[in-house]
Amino acid sequence: MIKYLFVIFLCLAVFLPMGIPPAAGAALHQQTISYRQGDEVLKGYLAYDRAIKGPRPAVLVVHEWWGLNDYIRRRVNQLAELGYIAFAADIYGNGFVAKDPQEAGKYAAKYRENRPLLRDRAIAGLNALMEQPLADKRRVAAIGYCFGGTAVLELARAGAPISGVVSFHGGLDTPAPDDAKNIRGKVLALHGADDTFVPPAQVAAFQEEMRKAKVDWQMVLYGGAVHSFTNPDSGSDPSKGVAYNEKADRRSWEHMKIFFAELFRR
Repeated sequence: MIKYLFVIFLCLAVFLPMGIPPAAGAALHQQTISYRQGDEVLKGYLAYDRAIKGPRPAVLVVHEWWGLNDYIRRRVNQLAELGYIAFAADIYGNGFVAKDPQEAGKYAAKYRENRPLLRDRAIAGLNALMEQPLADKRRVAAIGYCFGGTAVLELARAGAPISGVVSFHGGLDTPAPDDAKNIRGKVLALHGADDTFVPPAQVAAFQEEMRKAKVDWQMVLYGGAVHSFTNPDSGSDPSKGVAYNEKADRRSWEHMKIFFAELFRR
């Protein structure tokens, strides 16, 4: 009996934010928040569980190349149901969402080719989250998907005051690898082992960048997974280079939760 109770305690310690009860039947507050980066008006999405009292760990979320769409809002809601306050940054501005891959590629390229601007947009989102009274400013992380994975890694390289970042099938390259010395938190990269958009050479360069800067980093590769493996809207044909992978999606979310339990331990 004692051994059984101990196992339950360990499971709760791993999968729940430290000091926060389970959010069963979470009553979510959901809100669009306007904020600025320079002269650009940005429209982010905030969610948290109203049933939890007081400050709680805060998580910034950065969208895929499509923009801040319903998929990213669902991820923000999932984080809120886990007991966090979560905020989706709007990198493109004014809540823009691309209508097709060509338009998405055009918008994403603007920021991939201008990493200082990408960092500034991510920092603006982080600042908007930190301004929320319920955000525990000592326990802050950022996650991103695809394009957003690139963004949160650049946020870390910019020296943002965050506990850690998680990249889900994100681009790992950077024009300024020496900036990894600025990383103040931990890094978790969750990557499809068969991702042709992020080839092995880029993976190897990222790993060397992390080692050289002595970053506390982890990388998990999911066998059979290609790019965009967490998004059901990516289809089911891996031969196209993008496809949903239910196992990789589920496993990567669990890896993120374990990572957060470590980051946010009091």
